[in-house]
Amino acid sequence: MTKYYQICTQCVMDTSDPDIVFDEKGICNHCYEYNQAIQNKVFSGESGKKIIESFVKKAKEEGRGKEYDCIIGVSGGVDSSFVAYLVHKFGLRPLAVHLDNGWDSELAVKNIELLLNKLGIELYTYVLDWEEFRDLQLAFLRASTPDSEIPSDHAIVSSLYMKAKDLNIKNIIVGYNIRTESHLPRAWSQGHFDWRYISSVNKIHGTTPLKNFPHMTLLQRVYYANRFNWFSILNYIDYSKNNAMKLLEKELGWRYYGGKHYESIYTRFYQGFILPYKFGYDKRRTHLSSLICSGEISRNKALDELKNDPYPAILMRDDKEYVLKKLELTEDEFDNIMSLPCRSFHDYPSYEKAIRKPLLYQMVRIAYHSISKMERHKRFKKI
Repeated sequence: MTKYYQICTQCVMDTSDPDIVFDEKGICNHCYEYNQAIQNKVFSGESGKKIIESFVKKAKEEGRGKEYDCIIGVSGGVDSSFVAYLVHKFGLRPLAVHLDNGWDSELAVKNIELLLNKLGIELYTYVLDWEEFRDLQLAFLRASTPDSEIPSDHAIVSSLYMKAKDLNIKNIIVGYNIRTESHLPRAWSQGHFDWRYISSVNKIHGTTPLKNFPHMTLLQRVYYANRFNWFSILNYIDYSKNNAMKLLEKELGWRYYGGKHYESIYTRFYQGFILPYKFGYDKRRTHLSSLICSGEISRNKALDELKNDPYPAILMRDDKEYVLKKLELTEDEFDNIMSLPCRSFHDYPSYEKAIRKPLLYQMVRIAYHSISKMERHKRFKKI
């Protein structure tokens, strides 16, 4: 029996997302969600300019007398690099925070050093305990879910909040933006902020306790969200990834690394090999669909790009050899991991599961509103 297949008539998302829904015109739910998010959360032109000006003024006031007035995350990628450029342009005094998880490409490291030196921005690098993190990555591979990248994402966000707390800096500026980071199916990856899920996978499939890994419990996440201002500055300008890359290359000597989040060797291998070959998920679809909806690429050009392999065969072979060696996996062990039955986030304990229980939900709800009330009271007293 032939499996049902459909692809969106507007973007390139298809039924490899098991939860995708199409309307009578063949347009998928991701495109409608994108349009709604653009309408509600993206403010370019004069309205965006006013929001940024107001934010910059507030950040400078709150940072008066301190060494820095904001925190920025940097990875060496285009979005975070452009954030550094903008923050410098607006006259803020940022501390750049980078998470070193052991997988930075040489080009990403050079991009960060070159960019920050030219902009005069100081860098703080949070280096993960490699043996601990290696074991966590192996645990996620053995868990056989498509979520093996979320430990890094969780650590990045946690390290930004932790540094902001240490330095008592209210404002964190990040490169996340709706225009280029939409069309993300939950089935392809979820649990980024769910520490119970991450720690559960580690307990079940790992061998090393997570003693040093930067993380947030559910209540810590609530506290951080109310205590600090998380500002996605690229949602308030007429942001074009292509134009940003050209500017960075011309003015700062920044160099492109070849793909979405490919500044990380593990990400390049995971998204280019493991996800498509084991799970049937091609992350290029999400990225290309975002660019189609933002008008940066045509649908036909995106379809042509999808006909190519995720990345060159020689590079894939070299990456595989490097990843297996670094993770201390043999070919047979890796093949066994690839052949494990596919599982999902819902197969493991998580906050999401627990929070559905009425009593726990009420406890979290009360805690959230209590913390929110305390933070509002502090701000009122200052005013």
